[in-house]
Amino acid sequence: MTTVSADLVRTLGEPSQEDLDRLDAWWRANNYLTIGQIYLKANPLLREPLSADHIKPRLLGHWGTSPGLSFIYAHVSRLIKLTGQEAIYLAGPGHGGPALVAAGYLEGTYTEHFPSITQDEGGLLRMFRQFSSPGGIPSHVSVTTPGSIHEGGELGYVLVHAFGAVMDNPDLLAIAVVGDGEAETGPLEGSWKGVSFINPERDGAVLPILHLNDGKISGPTVLGRKDPEDVRSLLRGHGYQIIEVSGEDQPGMHLRFAKALADAYDAIQAKKNGNKDVRWPVIILRSPKGWTGPHEVDGVQVEGTWRSHQVPLSGVRENPEHLKLLEKWLKSYRPEELFDATGAPARLVREASPEGNLRMSASPHANGGVLTRDLDMPDFRKYAIDVQKPGTEHAESTRKLGEMMRDIYTSSPDRFRLFCPDETNSNRLGAVFEVSDRAFMERTIPGDVKLSADGRVMEVLSEHNCHGWLEGYNLTGRHGLFATYEAFAMVSASQTVQHGKWLQEAAHLPWRAKVPSLNILLTSTAWRNDHNGFSHQGPGLLQVVLNQRGNVARVYLPPDANCLLSVADHCFRSRSYVNLIVIDKQPQLQYLTMDEAIAHCARGAGIWDWAGTDDGVTDPDIVLACAGDVVTMETVAAAQILKEKLPGFKTRVVNVVNLMSLPRPKDHPHGMSEVQFTELFTDTVDVVFAFHGYPGAIHQVVHGRPDADRFRVRGFIEQGTTTTPFDMTVRNKTSRYHLVMDAINNAKRLPRGAADLKAWCESQLAKHEAYVVENLEDMPEVRDWALPR
Repeated sequence: MTTVSADLVRTLGEPSQEDLDRLDAWWRANNYLTIGQIYLKANPLLREPLSADHIKPRLLGHWGTSPGLSFIYAHVSRLIKLTGQEAIYLAGPGHGGPALVAAGYLEGTYTEHFPSITQDEGGLLRMFRQFSSPGGIPSHVSVTTPGSIHEGGELGYVLVHAFGAVMDNPDLLAIAVVGDGEAETGPLEGSWKGVSFINPERDGAVLPILHLNDGKISGPTVLGRKDPEDVRSLLRGHGYQIIEVSGEDQPGMHLRFAKALADAYDAIQAKKNGNKDVRWPVIILRSPKGWTGPHEVDGVQVEGTWRSHQVPLSGVRENPEHLKLLEKWLKSYRPEELFDATGAPARLVREASPEGNLRMSASPHANGGVLTRDLDMPDFRKYAIDVQKPGTEHAESTRKLGEMMRDIYTSSPDRFRLFCPDETNSNRLGAVFEVSDRAFMERTIPGDVKLSADGRVMEVLSEHNCHGWLEGYNLTGRHGLFATYEAFAMVSASQTVQHGKWLQEAAHLPWRAKVPSLNILLTSTAWRNDHNGFSHQGPGLLQVVLNQRGNVARVYLPPDANCLLSVADHCFRSRSYVNLIVIDKQPQLQYLTMDEAIAHCARGAGIWDWAGTDDGVTDPDIVLACAGDVVTMETVAAAQILKEKLPGFKTRVVNVVNLMSLPRPKDHPHGMSEVQFTELFTDTVDVVFAFHGYPGAIHQVVHGRPDADRFRVRGFIEQGTTTTPFDMTVRNKTSRYHLVMDAINNAKRLPRGAADLKAWCESQLAKHEAYVVENLEDMPEVRDWALPR
């Protein structure tokens, strides 16, 4: 981070009259452009009297928070011009989009990315008309907004994105504006503690600005109405130095905020220079909602109230008095001073902006793909498990992934992190602690283990923080993994959805460089959370990711360690995907050699000849398919039972590791061809499919395949409790005995002995039910099962 002198900090806090003129001109221009985007479809510079024909037919957008956002932006731009500081701007208030679009336009970046939005009257008109209109741009700060890494619709995540952005990014300052409506959300309330994980020697700095204007969409906010000392105490308790600015007068507010920003920057400089007695600063800005807008409309106060949240003047086309108020409002900013004869921003406005990549709307940190460096990846093959014979040896598969990540930490120490809610060791990823501690900036005591300010393993008991930190880390160009218990991934599922939407839209923008993928590992899965019980048993995120667009969504269900290593290597190298990997941490059977695993993962699915009795010449009697580690074991066990007890019954075992290989190619880019699908599943033989997640997912992905109704899917059906591992499969009807009975029930040809085998399966299930209640563990023939050596 740029080091500046005390004199420069003093200059920052004491703007000259020329500084004030530039600040105020830029702010007025931004406010004018913001209102124009909400209201105008013609006459963008009011060069003729405003008429109803100049007004959009649908008035959409959000004014209330916008003047505060642009006020802050103007002052941070001045800081950047004076200091050369690299900075990005994250707008937390939900729909302050027009203010940030206007900022990019005034800085010239918008025109660079969207050449049709020219710096003249015609370009202004096109910008106004596209806002919140069909074929245009959203009303919030979105992926189309240059300089943004934060979707305005993601209410509650501004701080986690900001903290993630500055990790291992020592020269970056992230300005995170927190709206007081957003401050009421659970994720935001929990994200203040990010300050406890930022190391000033290695990381950049986050400057939160809590913008209190005491208004949501239809009422007051909690922090806006709290006693100011209570708000100070809240933030002071999180560890911040409090700096406050309040008012609405000019130039007083410009002077006071310039001083506050200088004090905050001075504190950041001291913190970065090793002064441990200084706290990270936070600015509390109190300004009216809808600041500088109409104070009253129809005799009712609007400015300073929730009524200014969206469109302060409605019915402008039909109400002449409202139309006059709008014209007066727009002219109050004196647009003739702000734009020249061609409609371009005037010199005074242009002079307020930094140049080149120092413009916040042009920061490469906000288009992180341009800064991304590949990981120095170790050869994943060296972590392979030696599989002499399939299904005979057990191992904790995720432990091997931990060893691989340990070495990535070493080879790429400035661009890779693991984010995990206090469960790194629990999920068998603890090898990373051989080379890095957990990050922690609070006090430590002698009994702490692998905990220090120098650590780069991110553990905090919050899925929102871990997920959001990784998003900010990815979007600014770095790589990582979010690992969590499967059921608790639903806590942050909306973040997964929103990040996927961001990537989907970014794919349509050629200037948005591809970023490292969001990699999510779900372990401690539904099937093996038997000891924790029903609350910990839920594979819902799999379904969530499955529903996202095919150009982004990837779902992998590796059945063993070698497949996991192959999949992880691919995911860590990939760009702009949501990669979901699901595999349990408990000891599990290992099936494939590394060479076999690589080939299997490359195909996405394949026939395991050694598991079935298929001769490969004629169609089998039944196809036993599986996707997921526990259900794969049950499928292989079911095939073995059929092999031993019905030797004349031909089974084919198909394992699916890439769930996205099952849809048709037109439905997903990973979808296998019709020929490949037929080679695996035939076109006519019934398929008994054991699936890790909800059964409907398989019906969804095989839609349109030949005779899709022949797929009989077993999966998680919300049957769970504190029980034994095998009992979980029994309760959800995915056990080997259920699969054998399904094979018998659905095969078109049955050899002699099929009825006896079905009866035997039913007796085994009855035996199991009695045994687990009496012995509190699974039957030995299940608990110790493996294929013959």
